[in-house]
Amino acid sequence: QVRLVESGGGLVQPGGSLRLSCKISASMHSLHSMGWFRQAPGKEREPVAQSILGGSTTYAEAVKGRSTISTDYAKNTMSLQMNSLKPEDTAVYYCHVSQRLEGKEFDYWGLGTQVTVIS
Repeated sequence: QVRLVESGGGLVQPGGSLRLSCKISASMHSLHSMGWFRQAPGKEREPVAQSILGGSTTYAEAVKGRSTISTDYAKNTMSLQMNSLKPEDTAVYYCHVSQRLEGKEFDYWGLGTQVTVIS
């Protein structure tokens, strides 16, 4: 079982920046992937950014060029730096990781952190 705890959400004006963090209870070396999703009111949860360990990182078109994933293996922490925020970035942001064990893939989610972009 992997526990994820997000932090860093809040209220920000358009054009501002936020840094979301996700504390992961397992060693990040044990993970297959890690990333962020978001869910706006009345909409489905959508991917924001995802990193495959040992592979590439992909970003949603809506945030590409404005967002960057970073990892700190020593602290088992993943972060999402978001710049030039827009009102349409308002959503609950969820940390997600997956593990592959004995041929099965397990998904883990945090409880989410609210990001609100408003003038």
